[in-house]
Amino acid sequence: MQRTDYAGLITENYIGQEVIINGWVHRRRDLGGLIFLDVRDREGLVQVVIEPESSCFNDANLIKHEYVVSVTGNVRQRPNPNKDMKTGQVEITASSIKILNTAIPTPILIDDETTSETNRLTHRIIDLRSHKMQHNLKLRYKLALEVRKFLDTLGFIDIETPFLTRSTPEGARDFLVPSRANKGYFYALPQSPQLFKQLLMVAGFDRYYQIVKCFRDEDLRADRQPEFTQIDIETSFLSEAEIMNMAEDMVKQAFKNILDVTLPKFPIITYTEAMHKYGSDKPDLRIPLEFIDLTTQLKNSSFKVFNTAANMPNGRIVALKLPANVSLSRKEIDEYTKFVGIYGARGLAYLKVNDVTQINENGLQSPIVKFLTEDELKTIISVTSAVNGETLLFGADSIKVVNEAMGALRLKLGHERGLATKDWKPLWVVDFPMFEYDEDAKRYVACHHPFTSPKEEHMDMLNTNPGQCLARAYDMVINGWEAGGGSIRIYKQDIQSKVFDALGISKEEAQNKFGFLLDNLQYGAPPHGGIAFGLDRLATLMCNAESIRDVIAFPKTTTGQCLLTNAPNIVDNKQLAEVGVQILKNV
Repeated sequence: MQRTDYAGLITENYIGQEVIINGWVHRRRDLGGLIFLDVRDREGLVQVVIEPESSCFNDANLIKHEYVVSVTGNVRQRPNPNKDMKTGQVEITASSIKILNTAIPTPILIDDETTSETNRLTHRIIDLRSHKMQHNLKLRYKLALEVRKFLDTLGFIDIETPFLTRSTPEGARDFLVPSRANKGYFYALPQSPQLFKQLLMVAGFDRYYQIVKCFRDEDLRADRQPEFTQIDIETSFLSEAEIMNMAEDMVKQAFKNILDVTLPKFPIITYTEAMHKYGSDKPDLRIPLEFIDLTTQLKNSSFKVFNTAANMPNGRIVALKLPANVSLSRKEIDEYTKFVGIYGARGLAYLKVNDVTQINENGLQSPIVKFLTEDELKTIISVTSAVNGETLLFGADSIKVVNEAMGALRLKLGHERGLATKDWKPLWVVDFPMFEYDEDAKRYVACHHPFTSPKEEHMDMLNTNPGQCLARAYDMVINGWEAGGGSIRIYKQDIQSKVFDALGISKEEAQNKFGFLLDNLQYGAPPHGGIAFGLDRLATLMCNAESIRDVIAFPKTTTGQCLLTNAPNIVDNKQLAEVGVQILKNV
C-alpha cells in the first residue's frame, strides 16, 4: 500500500508511469460508462478515471464520498486540462482500486464556505479535511520550522519550562489547577514563561527560545484564545535595537521563504506618535487616514461640544478626512454614529465640503455649521487642508474615548470603503509608558509587566513621577495586529525595588509573589531582554485568515468551549474530593 506520491503531487512528471495513491474520495461522477473520482489527500486532488472494461469498474460502483481508497493506475495527459488544479494537466486511469474503509455521510460538506463556524468547530475533524484548513496548518508548521532554523543559526537553545507553576497575579487571570497531593494548594498554568526565561539568563543560557503553549483566563476575541502558542525568545547582553533587528530579520526570512514576500524595512514610531495619529498602539498603516488634531485651535469654540472637550483636563478633538471619492449618506453617518457609541462616544459630528470658497452654510454641509463662527470654520478647513468633495468626521471627548472610538472608526472606514491597500505594512512601536494609573485600585499598574526596565534617563522619576516614565519596551505590529512584543528586563535589585515601590507592592508582597526570581537575581544576573511572538497571530496574518481559530487545529469558541469534545465539562464528586475542591452553588 506504499504510495508512489501524494495525490496532489501527481503532475506531468509522472506521465506514462504506473503510480499508487492513497486518500479520500472527494467527489464521484458517473457519466454513463465512465466513472470519475477526485481523490484527495493533504497535498490536493487528482482525477482518477475508471473505464468500463477495467477490472476495478465494479469496485468503483460501490464507492461513495469520503471512502478511503488506494488506487493503482497509469498517469496520462488529461484531454481537458483543469487550470485551477495543481494536478489539472493529468489524470490516472485506474487498474486497481482497494476500498480501505467506508464512510457514512458527513454532517458538513468539505470546502463549503457557507458552513457556520459553530458547525465547523462541532465537526472539526471533517472541517480539518478542507483545503483551507490543510493549507493553514501546513503553513503554521512551516512558520514554526523557519523560526527554529533561524534561531538555531544564531546559537539559541530550545529549553522547556514548566506548565504547572505558581500563580503570580500580575496580568490576566490565571487558570488554576488543584493539587491532589497538597490539598488546598494550587498550581497555575503559565501566562508566559516570563519568570523562567529570566532565570535561565541568570543560569547562563544566554540565548533561549521556546515555541510554547501559554494560558490566560480572559475574554476571547478573533485574535485571542485561552490557550495559545508563543514564540518565546530571551537573550543576554543585547540592546533593544539589537533584539529588534534580530526579530525583524527572523520575520522577514519567514515571509520570504514561505510566501515569497519581501517585507520592507520596518519603520519605528513612538507610542505617543501612534496614539496621536491613529488612536491605537497597533496602527494599521495600510489605511492612509490619520487623526488631525484640532484641540488647541478649538479651545474657544462657540460650539459647546467642541468647547467642552477642548477644555477638559484630558480632552481631545480630532478629525478624520475622507477623500472626495468616499461619499457618505446621512443614513450611513447615522450608522457610524451608532458604531462609535459602542466605544463611549456621544456623537459623531461631520462636515461635508461642497465649495471651499464659501465658508458658510452655502459651501459647507452639516448641522454644526450654524454653531461655528466663520473664523472657526476657516481654521478647521485650513488645519485639515480640506478641499471640495471631502468629508470631515469629528471626535470630541476625553482622550481615551476619542482614541478608541475614532481609532475603531478609522479601521472600519478604511476597510469598508476600500481605502486600505493590499500590501504588507509592518512597523515597530517603542517608548511605551511604564505605568498607567488604575482609578479603581488608586495605584499605578505595570503597562507591560513589573520586570520591564525603564529608560535609563527616567530612572530618577520612578519615585518622583512614575506616570512620566517610559519603558524599554517594543512591539512589532503587522497590518494592525500586534504580532510580537518584548522589552529589556530589570536585572538589578535596587531598580526592581523602585519599580515595586511605584506599583505599591510591598517587600513582603513582592517576596511572596516573585521571591524565587528576586532571590536569584542577586547571584549575578546579566543584562537581558527578549521578545515573544504570537505564533497563531503570525500564521493568521500569513494565511489571510479572519481569526486565529482558523490556524489552530482544535480551538475554543468565544465562550471558551471546545465544541468537538464538549469541554469544559462537569466532573464527579469523587474527583473533586480527591483534590479537595467543593463546588459552591449560587456564588
